[in-house]
Amino acid sequence: MTDQRPIGYWLKLVDRLIDEQFASTLDEHGVTRRQWQLLSVLSRGASTVEEMDEAIAPFLAADPAGAKTESSAEHLSELIDSGWVAATASGYETTDRGQAAYGRLAEVVGQNRSRVASGISEAEYAQTVGVLERMARNLGYTG
Repeated sequence: MTDQRPIGYWLKLVDRLIDEQFASTLDEHGVTRRQWQLLSVLSRGASTVEEMDEAIAPFLAADPAGAKTESSAEHLSELIDSGWVAATASGYETTDRGQAAYGRLAEVVGQNRSRVASGISEAEYAQTVGVLERMARNLGYTG
């Protein structure tokens, strides 16, 4: 019988490959993955930094104890400078220009996601996500 690699191996490998693919694709369009994630959050409506931090928490840097060492605020300045995001009294929101950019980027990201899931049925994908979520909850995730 062939030795099967443990789940941690495949999780880290797939995570790294997804990060690399998204970084490469988004870099071609002049945004980082964090900026894309923030645009995605803001495309649903205005948000505060705290709300954005919560929405993308798994992707923000943390120290070994799990305390966040990075904030969404660090990734907003270029989006504001580009005219894609505006600071308001209630937080941040996308501008018309930002919504248009988000729409173009969403198509590219959708193509990436399709590539990742190529050859995987919707049922298999849903089952995989469900299993990973249960594992995360088994390890104490409560989000």
